[in-house]
Amino acid sequence: MSGVAWTDYFRGAPWLSAGAGIHLLLFLAVALHVLRHRRRADSTLLWLFVTWSMPVIGALLYAMFGVDRVPKERWRRSVARSERMDDAQTMAGAEIVPEAYWRSMGRAAATPADEWIQELDRPLAAMLENFPLLGGNHVTPLLTGDEAFPAMLAAIRGAQHHIHLQSFIIGNDPVGREFMEALAVKAREGVRVRVLYDRFGSSHALWGGLFRRYRRVPNMAIAGWTQSNLFRKQLHFNLRNHRKTLVVDGRVGFMGGVNLNGYSRSQPGAPAIQDYHFQVQGPVVQELQYSFLRDWHVMTEENPDQLLSAAYFERQPPAGQAFARVVNSGPSSDLRLAVDVFFNAVNLARQQVFVITPYFLPSEDLLRALRMAALRGVRVVLVVPKTSNHWYTTWAARAMYEDLLEAGVQINERRPPFIHAKAMVVDDRMAVVGSSNWDYRSLYSNYETSLVVYDTELVMNLKLIMIEDLAASEPVDLAAFKQRPIRHRYLENACGLLAPLL
Repeated sequence: MSGVAWTDYFRGAPWLSAGAGIHLLLFLAVALHVLRHRRRADSTLLWLFVTWSMPVIGALLYAMFGVDRVPKERWRRSVARSERMDDAQTMAGAEIVPEAYWRSMGRAAATPADEWIQELDRPLAAMLENFPLLGGNHVTPLLTGDEAFPAMLAAIRGAQHHIHLQSFIIGNDPVGREFMEALAVKAREGVRVRVLYDRFGSSHALWGGLFRRYRRVPNMAIAGWTQSNLFRKQLHFNLRNHRKTLVVDGRVGFMGGVNLNGYSRSQPGAPAIQDYHFQVQGPVVQELQYSFLRDWHVMTEENPDQLLSAAYFERQPPAGQAFARVVNSGPSSDLRLAVDVFFNAVNLARQQVFVITPYFLPSEDLLRALRMAALRGVRVVLVVPKTSNHWYTTWAARAMYEDLLEAGVQINERRPPFIHAKAMVVDDRMAVVGSSNWDYRSLYSNYETSLVVYDTELVMNLKLIMIEDLAASEPVDLAAFKQRPIRHRYLENACGLLAPLL
């Protein structure tokens, strides 16, 4: 370095330019955040690669789509803004249950006599100790919007006190307008109506002015869910509320996978997408009620004393024989409840695991659980769409086929129409239904609601429906699959690499 000043050297070094310096600082900021908060090596390495290879843009993408946790302190401030909300039982430092509600639910807690069910539910009981397994419920499967919509609208039109509706998608179409108008009619009659939609999923209705038409209806409140708010220092575009629930008068509830749009209902020459929804009666409806009110409070900050009114939590008489537990999962909890529920069920299965999901991009631990279940002699049956509404998810899913098929997992691709159903049946005794898919988004980033049900009647009814979808599917043959074109392998693996970001 003789004859050359150190300042001259640094001045001419391209890697010390202003742009490079900003890129380096942003990369270090992302690296520190991702190493502190993300636990999965695949997504961690992928985001580090994206951030480094795409200066500035990569860091912005991570801030918008890479954060799959809500800081615990921020979530607590959002939920517990009053002494009433904060005077509660806590679960995993995130889920807050009002004391009066907990005491009511504690009286309804039940223990099944079946020892196998006790064993299967024991891990869930440990994780969800403040959300007890409740007896005396009845759960009715509803196939597509053709069955779900009439039942939901009938419940809405019969409401006497309140209606709480939450949906990922409310369409700016005849279905969305029919539901919004039915709600408005009841609100004008004096029924208290609250509507919570996801701003991303319902963007067409939001920007199309559907919700604006009903803002001035008396007794009707409408709110959009989002955690991308610059005024609250939130840039989490990737965190979506995927729950789909309806509670009427605290006595009947609906939940599952059906969105409120035209794709879910048959049209002339266009069958509805295949989907499952469920009507729920009994004490567990109160869990769905609290789930909605908690989400509503986070977005609206409505007075908790009003939301926790006894009128919304009247004790429900038994409606059936089903034991049921609501599982709310999402990025506000340190626990990966959606993953844990599926993993626990597969790991403890003795005879059969039957899964239907529209998007199959599971985590490695779920893949391992499926393989090990098949290897120990459990019949594992998987039904996925032959063609997804997102083409890349189809190819990414097929990247996982070969290992599963070699272990003995039976994979079946359902012919059109697209299947959007989410359901799992284990050993003809247990069902897991709700809004959660077997993909990274549902398992890690979305707010989801699942219902774990132990009931032979429901399981048998649901299994008959699932068998019909199985009959409409084409089994994937291992030998034939290995003979697929090499270009398919490249596309599958390329899409599979992006699975943690999908």
